[in-house]
Amino acid sequence: MLPRSIRGFLVNDSALRHRLMAILCADASGYSRRMAQDELATMAELDAARQVFRERVAEHGGRIVDTAGDSVLAVFETAAGAVDAAVAVQRQLACADTGQPEAAHLRFRIGVHLGDVIEKPDGSVYGHGVNVAARLQALALEGGISVSDSVRTTLGERAAHSFVDQGQHAVRNIGQPLHAFGIP
Repeated sequence: MLPRSIRGFLVNDSALRHRLMAILCADASGYSRRMAQDELATMAELDAARQVFRERVAEHGGRIVDTAGDSVLAVFETAAGAVDAAVAVQRQLACADTGQPEAAHLRFRIGVHLGDVIEKPDGSVYGHGVNVAARLQALALEGGISVSDSVRTTLGERAAHSFVDQGQHAVRNIGQPLHAFGIP
C-alpha cells in the first residue's frame, strides 16, 4: 500500500465513494481472431454491438463506465437492472442480421456481480466487485451470461429469469472460489 501522502497526491481520498453496485462486464469472444481476418467488418460489428449495449443499459437504469478494446463495463443501482440489461443485449445481438453466416456473428460473454466498488468523481469504478464481474464474464459461454451467487440470492424468487448452477470456480487473483450461475 502506498503511504497516505502519496495516495493523497494520486487521488483525494474524500472524493472517492465506496458503493454497492451491480456490475456488468462484457467481452467479445474471438475478437482478436476476427480482427486478424477482417478488421473493418469486425470494427463495424463491434460498433453496432456497442450501440445495443448503450441502449439496453440505459433502458434498464445503468450507465456505461468503460469500453476499452472489445469490452464493455457498466454499473447499475440494482441487480435486476443489470441482469435484465444483459439478457436484453444477448437477445438483441442473437437476432441481429449482419448478412453473415450465424457462426461469423460477434458474440459476447457477460458477467454480472453485485458487490462493492470504489467510484471516482469522473464516474469510473474500480475494486474487488469489478474484478469478480470480469472473472464471471470469463466463465460465461459465448453469447451467455454468468452471474454471481450474490446476484442470484438478491433476485431470489422475484427473478424473471431462471438460473443454472455452474458450480464453484477457482479464478485468477480472487481469494475465494466463485459460485457462478448461468442464465439460459
